[in-house]
Order: sequence, then structure tokens, then C-alpha cells
Amino acid sequence: MPCVVSEFDQMVKMPSDYGSVLDRVLMVEQILSEFQLNKEDLTEIMTRMQCEMGRGLRVETHEEASVKMLPTYVCSTPEGSEVGDFLALDLGGTNFRVMLVKVGEDEECTWKVETKNQMYSIPEDAMTGTAEMLFDYIAECMSDFLDKHHIKHKKLPLGFTFSFPVRHEDIDKGILLNWTKGFKASGAEGNNVVGLLRDAIKRRGDLDMDVVAMVNDTVATMISCYYEDRSCEVGMIVGTGCNACYMEEMRTVELVEGEEGRMCVNTEWGAFGDNGELEDFRLEYDRVVDESSINPGHQLYEKLISGKYMGELVRLVLMKLVNEDLLFNGDASELLKTRGSFETRYVSQVESDTGDRKQIYNILSSLGVLPSELDCDMVRLVCETVSTRSAHLCGAGLAAIINLMRERRSQDALKITVGVDGSVYKLHPHFCDRFHKTVRDLTPRCNITFIRSEEGSGRGAALISAVACKMAAGMLTQ
Repeated sequence: MPCVVSEFDQMVKMPSDYGSVLDRVLMVEQILSEFQLNKEDLTEIMTRMQCEMGRGLRVETHEEASVKMLPTYVCSTPEGSEVGDFLALDLGGTNFRVMLVKVGEDEECTWKVETKNQMYSIPEDAMTGTAEMLFDYIAECMSDFLDKHHIKHKKLPLGFTFSFPVRHEDIDKGILLNWTKGFKASGAEGNNVVGLLRDAIKRRGDLDMDVVAMVNDTVATMISCYYEDRSCEVGMIVGTGCNACYMEEMRTVELVEGEEGRMCVNTEWGAFGDNGELEDFRLEYDRVVDESSINPGHQLYEKLISGKYMGELVRLVLMKLVNEDLLFNGDASELLKTRGSFETRYVSQVESDTGDRKQIYNILSSLGVLPSELDCDMVRLVCETVSTRSAHLCGAGLAAIINLMRERRSQDALKITVGVDGSVYKLHPHFCDRFHKTVRDLTPRCNITFIRSEEGSGRGAALISAVACKMAAGMLTQ
């Protein structure tokens, strides 16, 4: 019987004119060394982040601060007595989610939250057309969802998770400062997002909704995880974008009147670096990614970390190695030369490879490249290098928040829980471990627990709506 040799088994071996393997490896490591950040670097980034956070909280420096520290008007957390049915919308990326959330007690009188949800894909023309087109599409999805669940006759309180920079004027009123993550719908920036949604609902004529709260996805994540752990006072997203919120002392939030208690602040830290704070840490690949994005010069910290950009950073490094004759025999496919072709999910898949290189080989061959074994190992090293820097930079940002919280509260040691959501955090095989280690290394006087949020954006929005409804009812009866 003839021996069948698979394509994988015939992987191109290293040509003899490629130079010594050791020299090649050393040259690749030298190029990748730029990405490595030591503890001193990360401490410096943390310090700069805290400085910008302080500027964002103060009235006199808020406008020019890169980290806007936006008040959310979320001061209360669910205590377990909220009940009812709520609708939640979650808009934060190319997919939009509608969710029905039931809050109440079960047979054992335990407070619980049940959810049903459906995902809808947002067409490109809705993302980049007009605000009216985008919000009409959202209202259309809501109508479809309510029809499917036979609840169109009910008037439900609605919580809207809207994961873009918003300046809140109340819990149900917020002005969109600027779009991020590929959205560019005209007529939305500078306008009240809840108003745009209410107008779209009114135009349809077949919906009767009461929009009671709008929150950022980080806030929704924090509130959803608070339901699991009462020490959760930080919410964070590491997915398509990257952002964090936390409970800040009211006395320091100068944009809102009041001295007592705490308010959740949406840092919008993705824009950290927009005033030059990260120039000595940005590399040539970061600059190319930024220049070719739809918002050059903006969201620079996010562009170093998040899933929207990680795959492209890897591709640019791979092209650098090809051009230096260190990878793929100095010859890249047309597909690999194409911007966006190396998707961020490939980074996770490459780093999940068990060691036989099959997964790496399959990804590269799908991109038109036939790699040697050493090529596969080099690609893995590039992915590890880029994703590790992302985890370290993200960890420095969170450490800035947690250390600041401890200082504000004048505590020798702070016990805190962080709720986290997002595809990079959840799906990359090593990101969360590297990230957790960085945070803990930079916060020696803090005891930190991390919780992965499940359905956090929608469930959190509904819980905040439940709190808002209960507070409104309480005010009416006073």
C-alpha cells in the first residue's frame, strides 16, 4: 500500500542559503525586543495614566485631558430588592444585542436574574451612514425581538448599553463626544443618544418603550459582576475596544455637584496618549496602524491593546521580518501584504497551538504562505510578543486605577474585585494570566479578585434600569 504524505508533512524545510538558524533567531529577537516593557516602563505608564485621570476629573483641565473621566450618574448598585421585566440593548461593536431580563425571586426567595437575548449584525451602511439610519435599524431589531417573544404589548423599562464616549447629563441623557471602533454615523456626535433612540422608536410607531438608563459597557459589566460579588467596584472591557470604569469618591468628581458618596466614572482611557503621553513607547508599527485607521491621532492607548488592532500589528511585524529576509524566505503572499488579512483571532489560534505547528501552518497556508517549521515558530514568537505587550500595557492602566482607589480611601490595603468582559480577555489563551500578573506586580498593597462577566453588558444595563425605576418610584412616594 503506497504511503500517503500529507501537505502538512511536506512543509518547506529551511533552505541552506538562509544563513544559520541561530543568527536568524537572534536577529528576529532583536527586532522584537522593542516590544518588551520592564517594570520601570510599566510604572512610568501607570504614573502618567494617573496624572491624566486627575486632569480629567478637574474642571479646569477636563477639556484638554486625554483621559476624560466621564461621570455616569450611576451612584447606586442593585441591592437585591429590584424586581420586574426589563429590556436591554447593547451597542458597542459590529454586533448589536437585544435582551429580555427578568429580575425577581425564585422558589427559595433568592434574588435572581434570567435573560433571553438575540444578536443582530449591523450593516456597514448603518455604521457609516446617518444617525437616523443607524437608530432606525436598532429600532427595527427591537421590534423583531419583541415580536419573536410575543411581548410587544408590554411597556418595558429599557436600559441601553452604549459603548462609546458620552458626556452624561443624567442617567438617561448623554451627549456622544465621538465615535470609535469603526462607527462614523453622521449627525450623532454632539447629540443626545437617548433622544436619537427615542426618536427612532417614535418613527416606527409599533413600540412603546421607556428608556430609563444609558450606560457604558464597562459600567454594565461592573454592575452585572456586583450582582455576583459585592466587592466589585471596577468594570473593564478588553475586546474590540478597551476601556475601564470604577467607583470614584464624589468629592473628586468636579464635573458633578456633591461631596458625599461615590459615583461610577467612565475613564474612556482608550484616548490616553492622544496628547503625546505615550510617544516614547509607540513603535513604527503602531504609527502605521494609527495612520491607516479612520481616526488617526485618536484612541492611541486602545490601538496598542485592543482586538481591533492586534492582528494588524502582528501582520506589520511579519512583513518587517519578510522584508529583512528573516521569514518565509523573504517572500510574502499578496494576501499577507493586504491590510487586515491577519485577523486578531489568528493571534489566539497561533498561541493555542499545541506544539505540532499544525494550527499555525493551516493559518499561514490560508494566507497563501507555505512556511518552514522555523517560520511557524517565528510567527508564534511574533504573536506572543505583541499580545504580551498588550496585556502588560492594559495591566499598567488598571494598576493606575486600583492604586488611586486605595489612596483616595486612605487604606493601607485595598480588597477589590474587577469585573472583566471582552473577546481578547476571554478568548486569548494567555492574555488574562499575563494581565493579572502585571496588575498584581504593580499593586503590592491590594488584594484583587477578577471575575469574568457573563452577558454583562445587557444584564448590567437591565439591573441599572431596575435600580433607576426603584429610585424613581421612591422619589414619587416621598
